[in-house]
Amino acid sequence: MENKAVLAALAALAQDSRLAVFRLLVQAGPEGLAASKIAEQLEMPPSSLSFHLKELTHAELVTQTKMGRSIIYSANFPTMNTLIGFLTENCCGGNACSAVRVPDCSKEGVCS
Repeated sequence: MENKAVLAALAALAQDSRLAVFRLLVQAGPEGLAASKIAEQLEMPPSSLSFHLKELTHAELVTQTKMGRSIIYSANFPTMNTLIGFLTENCCGGNACSAVRVPDCSKEGVCS
């Protein structure tokens, strides 16, 4: 992951509402949530949510899929895992340490 992408992702997450949206989408898993469900669960006005989803999508932390008349937003697990890998790649100065376990979420929608 290049520094520019890392900075964009970290900047997108460095705001209370966006961090809450991203954490909710991580909890929802690969199935994601409709914007209306996100707004309802976080008690956020739709116009504010739209702005935050745009920022997270621009940072490639969130993907969107059209389903009928709804747009389903999902955490982009490959980007999340790459970001975590980038942040921990030099963990403990090369010494053995307890590794961070990041769920492997395949494109088939299964997290292990």
